[in-house]
This record gives sequence, structure tokens and C-alpha cells, in this order.
Amino acid sequence: MTGFEALRARMVERDLRGRGIADSRVLDAMGTVPREAFVASDLREFAYEDAPLPIEQGQTISQPYIVARMLEALGLRGSETVLDVGTGSGYAAAVLSRIANRVYTIERHGPLAEVARRRFRELGYDNIEVRHGDGSLGWPEHAPFGGIVVAAGGPEIPQPLLDQLAEGASLVVPVGETLRSQRLVRVVRRPGDRFEAEHLEAVRFVPLVGEAGWLPAELEASEGSTSLEPVMAAPAAGLGPDRPLVRLLRESSEPFDDIGEAELGSLIERIGDARIVLLGEATHGTSEFYRMRARITRELIERKGFRIVAVEADWPDAAKIDHYARLRETPPPEWTAFTRFPTWMWRNREVAEFVEWMRSFNAEREPGDRVSFHGLDLYSLFRSIEAVLDYLDRVDPDTARVARARYGCLTPWERDPAVYGRAALTGTYRTCEAEVVQILRDLLARRMEYAGRDGETFLDAVQNARLVANAERYYRVMYYGSVESWNLRDSHMFDTLSTLLAFRGSEARAVVWEHNSHVGNAAATEMGARGEHNVGQLCRQDFGDAAFLVGFGTDTGTVAAASEWDGPMEIKDVRPSHPESYERLFHETGLEAALLHLREPARPEVRGELEPPRLERAIGVIYRPETELASHYFQASLPHQFDEYVWFDRTRAVAPLIGPELEGVPETYPFGL
Repeated sequence: MTGFEALRARMVERDLRGRGIADSRVLDAMGTVPREAFVASDLREFAYEDAPLPIEQGQTISQPYIVARMLEALGLRGSETVLDVGTGSGYAAAVLSRIANRVYTIERHGPLAEVARRRFRELGYDNIEVRHGDGSLGWPEHAPFGGIVVAAGGPEIPQPLLDQLAEGASLVVPVGETLRSQRLVRVVRRPGDRFEAEHLEAVRFVPLVGEAGWLPAELEASEGSTSLEPVMAAPAAGLGPDRPLVRLLRESSEPFDDIGEAELGSLIERIGDARIVLLGEATHGTSEFYRMRARITRELIERKGFRIVAVEADWPDAAKIDHYARLRETPPPEWTAFTRFPTWMWRNREVAEFVEWMRSFNAEREPGDRVSFHGLDLYSLFRSIEAVLDYLDRVDPDTARVARARYGCLTPWERDPAVYGRAALTGTYRTCEAEVVQILRDLLARRMEYAGRDGETFLDAVQNARLVANAERYYRVMYYGSVESWNLRDSHMFDTLSTLLAFRGSEARAVVWEHNSHVGNAAATEMGARGEHNVGQLCRQDFGDAAFLVGFGTDTGTVAAASEWDGPMEIKDVRPSHPESYERLFHETGLEAALLHLREPARPEVRGELEPPRLERAIGVIYRPETELASHYFQASLPHQFDEYVWFDRTRAVAPLIGPELEGVPETYPFGL
């Protein structure tokens, strides 16, 4: 079995059968059709993630589960002639061709139709006919159809498709009054031209553009962008500063003019006795988010006794910061902090200023009362190996020799750990799981001996060993799918946070800096619907109201981000927020900067009005404005996601630390060259 065949089989078992798909014809077909043949070559390694992927013409290939769900809903028996509206890459039509007798598929983008036609020919799928045209009108020459499936959402069920449906057959189509939120509907034609409709589930599809769908003029977009990117400059109907909801938000928010001078007393009072405060960000490269998190964190340290700062960063790099900020006497790590992509995320002036403040604060306190700085993430596989070996070389050279031999299993993959994951998964290289887990067990078994010498350095070694074990697994499961890898990563970050709290004692309190997508409660977003959890959700489950979740948002400005992974940092313009987003609501208030309490707002109707899910923007280290709606928006219910929301209408990029700025810095400076 090849690597892709193994991934395909796992997808069928995990993402389809495991989520309730029971139709053997659908399962067999999706276990046969090579999804990797329907995506670009640079995306083939992700072909069997249960997620949509971009294809040509700004379109997407639907996630496998949705394809299976829609085809199962057709209830095909194998002898039918079926219609597929919205060919796209051709994947769904190919799967249909393994189930039905004949497939007619229509695509409005000529280049996509031609690419799909070529793929079918190369794969030998000779029972599919492709047409370039308006899919909303169907294909009357070959009607009636024993099943019709539509891979785009219209404002209503197209009448021409109902007319072309055979008696007893099903039409499965997304329908919704908005462009980005629909319900999946199955319609069965009964005798006497009666139609029975059944709502299956909430979905998000590209718009069905055509005479019986969304008209191009309604989308206010060009031919090349209507499929994913409605124009964002024009406000949606009903928006504006006089809209009741906008007025409610403006009247309920606490505006401020300057981050340094903002009155945060009411926020600190609302946080109360919370043990964990999670501070988010809507992007990884916005100055205001970093500076406001630093300001809130300083208040919590000074007023509430918080002594742990934990961030979405690699543990060993953050350890370098921690040594500097706490003026520790033990030897600091030899490497320079945060030199791995994306360097600007933590190696910036805003973070450096906060670290200097921490160092000054700590200099006036006893070591046991100093504020520590820690990384929660698990990407530092080989640097963590180095840290474990350095520790064992100092405290137990014999065990260090054994550990060095065990970690040698991973040595060939130091340049690219992801390649190890692929090799281990496909069977071309054995897994290193047993070796790396055993090192962690050895450390924990000798906890009393090692920790008795220096609890801090033992904690650091154990956490690095735990990170290696989890990272080894992470690079293997990342090829199983995005849900598993996401959940493993966030579970690791939550477990690390819990370890820090336990180490500092029952009264310890921590501030967490991570992206909104990690600190907001995933159960209140579409992440939860697809089985993903995050740090915020795990904190809410374990700590209840003692976890206080703070989200951040912006409308426009600039951001530091790359166009692709491992690419150079660019200063990019942030597009105005989408008309159907939470960000647009806050923009319409006219407030430049403000706090909005969501857990128990002064006006209770705030929660009720904001409760219905809307779009929310998330920009990570990659930003692709040209496909922003598809790449950077998701559905969420803001008052269930966060306890507080911090708004900045216009923001600017972080200021990365570069060579000339660092010349002549002390040897101990963690951001040194």
C-alpha cells in the first residue's frame, strides 16, 4: 500500500465512517478515487485532511466529509444518471462516477471545466461528461436525473433543478440568504409534483452564481472573484452608525484613547479572582495587540499578583527570555531566542520592551516572587533535544549517553521534521515514539533525585523531554488530518500551562498570550463543530469562571505577515472587514479603541444581540488578502467565545528587531545577534 493509499484508507475510517457515513457505495468510492490527483502538486500532502483546499480560479475542493455527506444523502443505487453542479476540481464528480451509471457535471469557469475534463480522461473515468455553463439552469437535454448535487450555495432552491429531478430522486443543495452561511437541504420529488424538503446541517459553500442563483450584480464582484470574494468595501444592507445593534455596542463599550493611559480598573475588577487570564490577538503581527496585552499583563502583575507569563512560543527560546527577565544565576541557553520563522512574532520591539519591564520589576524582588516567562508551543523539536542532553550531561552523564543514542533516531530529520512524519507514516522509516517517550519516563522516574538538586532546571528538562515526545507524535499525526494535529498541539499547550501552575503552587496565577483561535472557547466556533478543541476551551472546562478569556479585533491598517510558510516578512495592508463580520459591527460604532465586557455586560441584551454566529477574522503568520474570505474568516458566537473584547479600529504592524538595532547589546540580551 502506497503512502497516499494508506492516508485514503485512514480518511475513510476516521473522517467518514467514524463520523457516521454508512453508505458502502460512498465509502468504497471515496476509498478508490485519488483526491491527491485533484489538487495542486504542492498541496498533495494535505489531500486527505478533512478540510477544504484551494484550487484554480480562487475556488475550493470541498472537505471529504461534506462530499460524502452530500452523496450519501442522494441515496443512489448505482443505475442512475446524475447531475453534478459546480465541477470545481472534478473530485465529487469522480466519486459519483464510481457510484452512478453516468454523471453530467457543469462548471461556470471555463478553465476549471477544461482541467477537470483532462483529469477524468487521464484517470480513465469515461462515464463523465463536462459542460462549461450556468449550473443553476441544469442540463435539461439529459433530464430527468436520478439525483442532483450542487456544490455552491444559492439564495433559494433553483427551480430549473427541481424541474429536472426524476420522481423519487433527491436534490442536495446548500441554501442561504447570506453568501457565506447556508443550510444543506435535501429535496425529494414525490408523485404529483410534490417536493419534500429536509434540513441536514449548517454548511458554508461558495456562491452559486447564475440565472437561478446569485446574479453577479448582486455579489458586486468581478467575474474572477465572485466565487469566494464578494467586494468588502461596500457596507451590507442595514449597517451603519444608526443601526440599533451598532448603537447598543457603542453605548455599552468603554472607549479609550491611548494604550498607556487607558483606565483599566474596571477590566481588572471584572477579572476578579481569575487564576488564568488568556489574552488573544486577531493577528500575529499587530503592534496594538502586543502593547495592550503588555499593559494588561503589567496591571495583573502589579495589582493581582500574577507571576507567570506563558506565550504561544517555543519552550527553549522562551527559556532564554526567562533567564534574562528573572536574572537567573544558572547558565542561560546558548542560542539566540526566536531566530526560527516567524521571527517577527516574538522578536520585535513591543515584546522586547515588555521583557525589559519584567526584568526591572523582578530586580526588586526575591527570586521566589519574580515573574517567569514561558513558551507553550511544541515546534522546537531539535532545540529541545539539545536542551535535554545539555541537562543530562551536567547531572547524569551515563543517562545522557543513553538518551543521545535514543534521540539519534530523529537525527536524520533535523532539517525538516515534517519529512520524518511522512516517512514514518508511510512505513519508509520506523517511528521514534518508543525512544523519545522512554527518555521522558526515565527523567520522571528519577524526579526526586534530579529535582532535589535544582527544581527549576529539572522542570525545564522534563518539559523539553515532554515536548520532544509530543512533537514526534505531532509530526506524524499532522499527516492524518488537521483536527488531530491541532488538538494535540493545543492539548500540549494546555498541559504545559497546567504544569507551570502546579510547579508554582496552588496560589499561582498565569497570563497567557496566544492567538484568538487558541484562547477563545473553540466550542463557540466552527472549530468545535469539526471536532477541534483549544487552550481556551480546555481552560474553561478545567477552571470554569476562574479562566478569563479576552479576544482582540481590528478593521484595517497594516500587519507583519508572510505570503507563504518560511517566506520573508512583509508589511501588508489589512483589508476592511467583511460586511457580515463582528469586526464590521465594531467598525460602524466609530470607536477608535474600546473594551466591551461580554460575560455579564451592564446591558444584558448585548449578549443576546451578539449571540447569533457571525464571521470573525483570523490572520496568522500567513496573510493572503486576495482570498481573505476563504482563508481568514470563520463562524463564531462572540459572547460565548470570549469574556471580554478589545477593539482597535485601525492598527499597524509590529516593529521587528533587526541587525543594526541589536549591535552592542550585552551578552545576556536574549534577542542578541
